Amino acid sequence: MSSPYTVLVIGATGTTGRRITTRLTAAGHRVRAASRGADAVPGAEAVRFDWHDQATHDDALRGADRVHLTPPPGHPEPAEVVLPFLDRSRSAGVRRAVLLSSSAIPAGGPATGRIHRELPGRFAEWAVLRPSWFMQNFTGDHPHAQSLRADGTLLTATGDGRVGFVDAEDIAAVAVHALTDTRSPNTDLILTGPQALSYDDVAAVLSRVTGRAVTHRKLTGGQLRDRLAQSLPTAFATLLAGLDRAIAEGTEDRTTDTVRRLTGRPAGTFAAFAERELT
Repeated sequence: MSSPYTVLVIGATGTTGRRITTRLTAAGHRVRAASRGADAVPGAEAVRFDWHDQATHDDALRGADRVHLTPPPGHPEPAEVVLPFLDRSRSAGVRRAVLLSSSAIPAGGPATGRIHRELPGRFAEWAVLRPSWFMQNFTGDHPHAQSLRADGTLLTATGDGRVGFVDAEDIAAVAVHALTDTRSPNTDLILTGPQALSYDDVAAVLSRVTGRAVTHRKLTGGQLRDRLAQSLPTAFATLLAGLDRAIAEGTEDRTTDTVRRLTGRPAGTFAAFAERELT
């Protein structure tokens, strides 16, 4: 039986969006897969969507009842473009909105924090996903993945701080629950893996799994900011360096049971992720 509603997934070809779309279509839900190139996604209707081109917004929203929001990447003030889109979404008939944010950013905080604060006032059904740092940061085009491939190093300003790294597969599973469950979460959901690891711990796991020596090089916040600013807007590089400093102070040294509680299975370990995707 097909789903009685349509889910719009913004960023449907990205790290989480692709996994969310795959899970939704496999469960029989109607999905509109939105991306800048309207790239084909098996089982879904591909639609063009650009946060910075409002002409694409109405077509993407047509017929959608629920929407998963991945804010524009690298934008220091994403609320400037996301909040007007939320107003348009509500007018178009969207009833439930699920926002991808970050464990490091509370409601009212910087970047996605403002969207988080405004979401409950716009929709009766909503959720904010607040994952910790992605395990997938060590693959693909992320700076950590690039430095790993280049010379086997991880460069951070986190010191000995620990992070409850989370697998994007688990984030997607929770997102699907938030989008499709009969009862909307109507809260924020902090998502972590089962262990809090330092980057020294991560380097040790990667060394063991890949058979290649991996080391963690500890930078100052300023050094990291300057390095990131070579390829990112300065304001965004400053924000990211600040998040690393917060990790050094212990803000991400935690784990939650959210993945198990909402999906019925335990969150994946970093070692299992590394063995799956790096060998």
